Amino acid sequence: MKRVLLSWSSGKDSAWALHLLRRDREIEVRGLVTTLNAAFDRVAMHGTRRAVLEAQARAAQLPLWTVPLPWPCSNEIYEQLMAEVCARAVAEKIDAVAFGDLFLADVRLYREQQLAGTGLEPLFPLWQIPTDELAREMIADGLCARLSCVDTKQLPAEFAGREFDAALLRDLPAEADPCGERGEFHTCVYAGPMFAAPLALETGEIVDRDGFVFADFETESVGGAAAAHVVALAGDERAIPAR
Repeated sequence: MKRVLLSWSSGKDSAWALHLLRRDREIEVRGLVTTLNAAFDRVAMHGTRRAVLEAQARAAQLPLWTVPLPWPCSNEIYEQLMAEVCARAVAEKIDAVAFGDLFLADVRLYREQQLAGTGLEPLFPLWQIPTDELAREMIADGLCARLSCVDTKQLPAEFAGREFDAALLRDLPAEADPCGERGEFHTCVYAGPMFAAPLALETGEIVDRDGFVFADFETESVGGAAAAHVVALAGDERAIPAR
């Protein structure tokens, strides 16, 4: 049995990667690892607050490894902190780290280079699945997510806060990737086959920061967990985001 740690962005691609990994009887997912912008205590670009992230981990029934990063954060500091995560993973008998990347070869190469020599195998369960097919499969099989961030250089601001659904896929510009793999948008997942129970997610304020539009979410576990607000502010803390 291969023990796997999953890079968790709070969005649909990492959530679907979890779903596919759990289908493999030779794999045991042992935890989710997420980097947080320490200045705002949230996932960069996705705009997901720690409390929402923690609610997702509870719904996935997995421990959450959070890695606070200074803001701004150089690649050198990021790589040092992630090396510490790798060392912890090896100490806890983790065999591999999985990522939700789809087709960007430079991103995959960077991840492979960072894991080289650590004893951890990189896994890419979604790699090169056609993204139009993947998007439709996610939606058909019950994944629910909303657009938490939109790059207004690639999409109209009005897409922020929308459901990731068939209507959204129809409305995307022809040049946009259906899964937003080129940074057109990021999502916050709140339900799907990877969760034991859905999160109730409500969209609040829409915030425009430096060409990125963020949706402010409030979430409360259906079972009654405390509500958490996502204050979406722009700024990525590292060059290679989780997916």
